[in-house]
Amino acid sequence: MGFKKNTIFGSVALAAVAAISLPLSSTLAKTGEAEAEESAFRQAVKFGFSGQEIQGGVMLGDAPAGTQSLSFDGQPVPVDEDGKFIIAFNRDAGQSAQMVATLENGQTIKKFFNIAPRKWKIEHVNVAKRSGGPSSAFMARRRPELAQINAARQVKSGSKGWRQTFIWPAKGRISGMFGSQRIYKGTPGSYHSGVDIAGGAGTYFVAPADGVVTLAANKPFSLEGNLLMIDHGMGLNSAFLHASKILVKEGQQVKRGEPIGRIGATGRATGPHLHWSMKWNKARIDPILLTGPMD
Repeated sequence: MGFKKNTIFGSVALAAVAAISLPLSSTLAKTGEAEAEESAFRQAVKFGFSGQEIQGGVMLGDAPAGTQSLSFDGQPVPVDEDGKFIIAFNRDAGQSAQMVATLENGQTIKKFFNIAPRKWKIEHVNVAKRSGGPSSAFMARRRPELAQINAARQVKSGSKGWRQTFIWPAKGRISGMFGSQRIYKGTPGSYHSGVDIAGGAGTYFVAPADGVVTLAANKPFSLEGNLLMIDHGMGLNSAFLHASKILVKEGQQVKRGEPIGRIGATGRATGPHLHWSMKWNKARIDPILLTGPMD
């Protein structure tokens, strides 16, 4: 009797399983399709990046599909027609940053960056930092120069140079590294804002990427000497200091590899060299992270 009860129960259970097996398979298939669609959607709304999350670094990005606007740490970031854009991390950037894409449907997609610190070349000097600041006579000359530099950095030329692989504007011994700094008896001095390339006076230097000339000094600046600035687009610009001669004019379009000046020692310089500095908006960046090591 007991065996019959078990047989009947087993038959009922098998029938129940058979009755639900087809709908269950269908449900699992639908669930799999939904997960695949959701996964495809997640891929479609992801950011794409190349470059390094590092102090002084630059990254090229691809915005998620349907992006209407971008912001980086609360500041708007322009996006090209194909969704590409550029961002950079200042020499003294903190450990983290955030990018937000707002889509056409109002949805927001976020990307968090973990910014790697750099070990800068720091020199401790056992003398006190000069006090008192610059003289009023110096500042009377300096203020108009700073105004010209700031105005040049505000130019939005529409250049596509920012999308290119950058090349070295000159070849030679690197005599000064980006980010290096002196500490005067515990008081930090200004860090080195670019890379110095030692070269013979009169040696040509070239445009590292396409751009538009935004400043070509008609007389030497007090610190920079003969100063040349180029806008590469999207807030990215280059400055070339201490030139003996500038070969281009403001408003002129230049191509990567085109001669734009000659190396010199004008302004505050101890010998002939090219100081090349770069900024993305307000962030000072390391040119070598765009070019790679010199051949």
